[in-house]
Amino acid sequence: MPDVTREVQFDTVHGPSLVAQATVSSATLTLGVEEEFLLADPRTGRVAPAAREIRERAAGPGADRLVFELTQFQLESNTAVHTSLRDLHGDLLEMRRAAACAAANAGLALVACGTALDGNRGVPPLSSCPRYQTMLREFGAIMDGQGVCGCHVHVGIADREEAVRVSNHLRPWLPVLQALATNSPISDGRDTGYASWRALMMGRWPSAEPPPFFRSVEHYESLVAGMLAGGTILDRKMIYWLVRPSDHVPTLEIRAADVCPTAGEAVLLAGLVRGLAETALRDVRAGVPAPDVEDTLLRAAYWRAARDGVDGEALDLLGAGVSRGAGVSIGAGVSISRVPAWRLVDRLLEYVRPVLEENGDWTPLTDQLERLRRSGSGAARQRAAYARRGRLCDVVELLMAQTAASCWA
Repeated sequence: MPDVTREVQFDTVHGPSLVAQATVSSATLTLGVEEEFLLADPRTGRVAPAAREIRERAAGPGADRLVFELTQFQLESNTAVHTSLRDLHGDLLEMRRAAACAAANAGLALVACGTALDGNRGVPPLSSCPRYQTMLREFGAIMDGQGVCGCHVHVGIADREEAVRVSNHLRPWLPVLQALATNSPISDGRDTGYASWRALMMGRWPSAEPPPFFRSVEHYESLVAGMLAGGTILDRKMIYWLVRPSDHVPTLEIRAADVCPTAGEAVLLAGLVRGLAETALRDVRAGVPAPDVEDTLLRAAYWRAARDGVDGEALDLLGAGVSRGAGVSIGAGVSISRVPAWRLVDRLLEYVRPVLEENGDWTPLTDQLERLRRSGSGAARQRAAYARRGRLCDVVELLMAQTAASCWA
C-alpha cells in the first residue's frame, strides 16, 4: 500500500525498529502496557461486533493475552512485565500480530484508533458482563458512543504512599502525554475538530479527569470512598483518573493517551512515562515538592491537548523556571500562556533526560520521537488520509497498515 509507506516505517516491516537498538535497561521501574483496539469493516470503516469470534480465532504468541473490553467491537491486549524497551516492543508486536491476523481471516480489520470511525451511535453492543449492564442502568446516556480505545502504561511502584506522591509530580505532564498520543480525530463519519475525541468521550464519566493533588494515601482513599458513597463510581475499577494506583497489581497506572497507531509509538509513550515516573520518584525520595497545579487550569490544559494535539498549541502550566517542582502553587500569581506543543515535549525530554540516559533509553526514544515529529501525530495522519478523497476506507487502510504492519511481512 504505497500511500502509507511513510506512516508504517515506525515498525519492523521497513527494517529494524529503532527501539530494537536499545540495550537491556538498567531502569529501576518495571513497565507494562495495555492497548485497546477496534474491529472494523475494512471497506466501510464501520465497527464490527465480532470480538468473541476474533478472540477464538487468535493463535500464536501473544494470543492468550488478548481479552474482552466494554463493547463487542473491541479487544484489549496486556503485555508481560518488562524492564527492556526492546522486549516490550516485541511483546506488543506479537499481540498486535495475533489479533490482526485473526481479524483479517474473518474479513475484518484490527485498528488502533481512539474512536470508532463510524457505526457507533447510541448505546454500543456491550460485552456479556453484568457489570456493564449495571453501568448502563446507572449512568444512562453517558454510555452512548462509548467503546473508545486508550493506551495505559503501568510502572512498578508498590508503595502506595509513594505512588500517590509520584502522581502529584506527574499531573502537570499529563496534557503533554495526551498531546503526543492523539489518535482519534474522526467519529461517526466526520472530523470532530479534536485531535483526541476519545478524551472528550471519556471525560463524560464522573471520575475521568486529571487526578486531584493528594496530600497522602489516606486522602486518596477518602476521595475514593466519597465517590463510592455518592454513586459517581460503582466500584474501584471505575476510578478513571488519568493517573491512579492500581488496585490489582503493584503499579501506578497512567491513562492519559489514545491507543497509539504503532507499537513503536506505544513504546515511545511507555518509555517517556517511565522516565517521568522515575524522575518523580527520585524527587519524592529527595523531599522535592510537586508543583500544585490548580485543578481548573489542569483541566484546561488537558482540553487544549485533546483539541490541538502535538501539532498545535499547548497550555504552559509550569514555565521553564519551575519545571522541577520547588513547591510552586500554579494558578495564584503564576503566568499561564499558550505555546507550541512541541516546546513542552522538548521540556519534558530535558526533565527526564538524566534518567533516560542512565537507563540506556535516550537514543532509541529520541530517534523515535524525531520520526513522530516528521510524520505528525496519529491524528494528523488520519486527517491527511481522509482529506485525499473524503473516504473512511482510506483511513481504515492507513490504520490497518499502522496497527500491525509486520503481520504479513
